[in-house]
Amino acid sequence: MPTQKQRNFSTGKRIRGGILAAAVVLLVLGIVQSGHMDVRNKAIRICYECIGIG
Repeated sequence: MPTQKQRNFSTGKRIRGGILAAAVVLLVLGIVQSGHMDVRNKAIRICYECIGIG
């Protein structure tokens, strides 16, 4: 029979695995919806504003 410490460790592993899976799903969704291009365009705009071109 597993001890309390072993059960907590197992639960922690499941939680970490769930968070990792959610992160991967959200990253893939962002890439599929071209979210990376939005971030790139905003970064370019901010840089141009900082150096006084935009």
